[in-house]
Amino acid sequence: MPKIDISSDYESISKAQSGDSKSFEEIIKSSRNLVEVIASKYANAPVESEDLVQEGMIGLFHAVESYDSTKGASFKTYANKCIDNAIQDAIKKNTRQKDVPPQNVVEYLDEELPMMNSEVSAEEIYMQKERLQQVHRAIEEKLSPLEKKVFSLYIAGFSYSEIAARIGKDEKAVDNAVQRIKKKLFDK
Repeated sequence: MPKIDISSDYESISKAQSGDSKSFEEIIKSSRNLVEVIASKYANAPVESEDLVQEGMIGLFHAVESYDSTKGASFKTYANKCIDNAIQDAIKKNTRQKDVPPQNVVEYLDEELPMMNSEVSAEEIYMQKERLQQVHRAIEEKLSPLEKKVFSLYIAGFSYSEIAARIGKDEKAVDNAVQRIKKKLFDK
């Protein structure tokens, strides 16, 4: 199959949208270089370059599936935008603070993981990682935004008065939040 020019080969794009897997694959193969060029604009991003390319490929898949020639934009323009958006979304997701657990929680939980130089089965490592993920989910699901702030400051070693000053509440509100956190996370 000859290489597809995504700037002008609307027939192949239409076939791909209709379920022709060969056309779809050829568009994806022909466009990988485009994805790599767009991903290279983000070389200084805190995400591996190959991960950015993969996110860009996902954006390209979306572009092929959702392109509508009646909207006035060429496929190449639309694909560029979809690829760029997918890469930017990946970078934003990677840098979002809400997705990062408080530093001391990670250190504390990592202490529970078995030492990697001792003989540990893959199953034990998997089970430890599952428990770690459960704790992270519990924090995300059970704690309110205020409780998450209090929790991260509390485990970082701040006193009630320091926490109160940082979040603009009184010490009693901090104490109440800590008591709720203990109940939500540690009472069974």
